[in-house]
Amino acid sequence: MIGHLPDGVRPYNRTPTFTEKTIPAGLLNDHQTKEGTWGLIRVEEGELRYIVTDPRRTLAEVILSSGTLPGIVEPTILHRVEPLGSVRFHVEFSRLEP
Repeated sequence: MIGHLPDGVRPYNRTPTFTEKTIPAGLLNDHQTKEGTWGLIRVEEGELRYIVTDPRRTLAEVILSSGTLPGIVEPTILHRVEPLGSVRFHVEFSRLEP
């Protein structure tokens, strides 16, 4: 896990399940969520490298699998993922409840 979810953050949407063959190119390159939007990267099978590249954070990476906690994506923080062989994962988006 990199980062943490603040109290009061609740899921509101999720991506389809991606595989190493169907990962959108944008996820493989540096990208970010919108202000106020957190992401949880949930690996269903295999392994996925999650890398935080934002200059506002210390460079960090973690290997995610179905046996680890999800990767936490902070709002506006640059990051990317890399499949490590065969993988299935999705991203759950969360925001603060009003």
